[in-house]
Parts: sequence; C-alpha cells; structure tokens
Amino acid sequence: MRHMQYVRLGQSDLTVSRICMGCMGFGDAANGQHSWTLDEELSREIIKRGLDLGINFFDTAISYQSGTSERYLGHALRDFAKREDVVVATKFLPRTPDEIEAGISGQQHIEQMVNTSLKNLGLSYVDLYIYHMWDYATPLYEIMEGLHRVVKAGKVRYIGISNCFAYQLAKANALAEKEGFTRFISVQGHYNLIFREEEREMAKLCAEDQIAMTPYSALAGGRLSKHPNETSKRLQEDSYARFKYDATKEQDEIIIRRVAELADRRGVTMTEVALAWLLRKVTAPVVGATKIHHVEGAAKAVELELTDEEMAYLEEAYVPHKLVGVMAQNTPAQARKEHVWTTGTQSIEGR
Repeated sequence: MRHMQYVRLGQSDLTVSRICMGCMGFGDAANGQHSWTLDEELSREIIKRGLDLGINFFDTAISYQSGTSERYLGHALRDFAKREDVVVATKFLPRTPDEIEAGISGQQHIEQMVNTSLKNLGLSYVDLYIYHMWDYATPLYEIMEGLHRVVKAGKVRYIGISNCFAYQLAKANALAEKEGFTRFISVQGHYNLIFREEEREMAKLCAEDQIAMTPYSALAGGRLSKHPNETSKRLQEDSYARFKYDATKEQDEIIIRRVAELADRRGVTMTEVALAWLLRKVTAPVVGATKIHHVEGAAKAVELELTDEEMAYLEEAYVPHKLVGVMAQNTPAQARKEHVWTTGTQSIEGR
C-alpha cells in the first residue's frame, strides 16, 4: 500500500491527509440519538488504525453524543499521537432560545462553546473551528467577530463553515475582509456521487476563492459502499440517512450499480471507487468509520486513480436532487420554527 497523500487545507498552513476521519460514529449512544455509535474502546481502535494508515485529520462536533465524541477523540489522540502531528476540527451550534432570551451574544456563545469543546478534547486549541449551521437568529457580525476573537486568543487556528449556501459563505468572507476578521478557509457540505448539488455554485466559489471542500456523507450513509441488495445495522437504523436518500432510491441505485460494476472490474471495493471519484473533486472528504475495514478502505481509496472515462460513466446517470436534511430546512422561518438548539447535545440530527 502506498503512503497516505497530504494536501494544504485551503489558504492555511495546515497539511492534512486526503482522508479526514469523521467521528460522528464515536460516543456514548445513551447520550445521543444513534444506536450504532461506538463505545470508547472500539472508537480508540479505529482512531489508532487511522493514525497508523497516515490519517492526521479528524472531524468531530460538540453536538455528537453530548460531547462524548470529542472526549473519546481527545483521549485517543493524547495516547496515540503527538499534538503537532494531527489536525483537529470540531463544530459549534447556534445559540439556543434560552441563550437568546438571556441576552447572551453571539460572541459570548462562541467563547462558551469553544471552551467546552477544548475541555472535552483535552486540548489548548483546535486547528479548525467550524460553524455547524447558519444561525438566522444571530447577526452575522457577531458570529464573525466571535470567531475572530477565539482565533486571536489562540484557542482556534483557522475557521470553517458547514451546511451553508454559497451566497452565505461569500457574504461571510466579504464581511470578514471588510472588518479585518478571520476568513473561512473551508466548507463542509453534503456532497457525494449520488448527491452533487454542491456543484451548482459552492464548488465554483471554492475553486475561485481557494476554499477547501471537506464534504460529509462521502459514502451517502453507506449506500455507496454496498450493493443495492446489501444492508447493515447503520443502513437499517440510520433514520436520518433514510430520510435523505430513500425518496431518490431508484435513480440513485443506477449509479450505485455502476460503482459496484467498476469496483468488480478494477478489483477494488465500492468504497474505493466512490471515494476515488470524490477525491478528484474536493480537498479531503470526511469519512465516517465504525469498523476497522471502513477506515482501511477509505485510506486505500487514495491509491485509486479513475480515468476520465470512468468518471464520466459514474456521473452520467445523475439527475438533479432536491435539497434534503439540514439544508432543506436552512431558511430563516424554518430554522426558528423547527430547530430547538441545546448546548452540547445532538441537536442537528445526523450532522
């Protein structure tokens, strides 16, 4: 097996592995809403295997299993890696209704959130701090100034954003440039071979402004790693993923069958094919792992180079999809009506 490949993350000085380990599958299931998450012992095994394979980029969030994902990751990295050798990303939630009512500002909220995450992780700083979902109830200026403050305080090295529209990212970075605040260097959106709506505007903005794309749901909740008739505990029990993908199951299966066909032809796994396609498009996909072979397959995908003809074959059956999940609800009225944010809990379902 060849060595892991590394790349610069946007316009930062962070060098990251082409595969980012997504840690949403780690954490105490009793503190979350997913029965398939792993306890600390199993989480540590997967994190250590990822490190052994050259993965140095890890993504978690304060909302994952009430902070236990952050804690499990922090414990493992302390035991298995040197701090300067890894790039740690975590995310913060919007203000809660109670915080808004109490008059806690966006700046205060961000400081409280990052302090809690640092305590969970057992770290003095995080490399990448990600705005998990656009907060329509908080002025953008407060968010950008709050993020700038924690960067200046040395608690955060760089900032990223997740679950946003291209116009929101452009607007935020324009404000940052105007005010002398820290700019977003990366975006974590929903992007994979059967959900390519990020190609409409976000991918173009990122290419022009040198913003790194680190998409989640890289394997569509496991759908791109299994034949259409295969199943797993994750596929059976992940209700949020079913909500995102079941409506387009028939058209998506055409593409999934092509992934399987190409994998057989090349003598590799479906995971390798699906991720090899995505690796041609983005900086570093966030790939979740709840079994050792998941992380091994993800690492091997870096070796696989698809031809232009193979890329086209995988892409040609795609049809436009409606926005689903968090982004489908990401409007001012719906955000206020449908989401109740609670600090440190799994409030953003699935992401």
